[in-house]
Amino acid sequence: MLSVVSTSDDEPTQIGFIVAKTVGNAVTRNLVKRRLREIAFETVRRHPYGINVVVRALPASANAAWGELVNDYNRAFSKAASRIAELPGESVRQDAPATAVVKANVSKGDDVRDPSKA
Repeated sequence: MLSVVSTSDDEPTQIGFIVAKTVGNAVTRNLVKRRLREIAFETVRRHPYGINVVVRALPASANAAWGELVNDYNRAFSKAASRIAELPGESVRQDAPATAVVKANVSKGDDVRDPSKA
């Protein structure tokens, strides 16, 4: 689950993570959080100012492969970002709300790299 809120253009982008005990034990939760943090770092590179993102890890994220997490995060962010009124560096949509929430189920997929194998 991912929420995006547009802020003023001079505020730095902030990303927060919610990884509840339903995801797994402390080791599993920290692994999920580290993976999500690495994935979300690209969002900060693309949008250094003007948005706040909250990522809530669902229990299925504990068993998800790296590629699945990357694909789900990117799909959820794209969907949520398209629904907010203004995303810095992109065109403004007049009919969109200032906040968007998107649920993304873990799906099968493959992607570029796995930080645990680096």
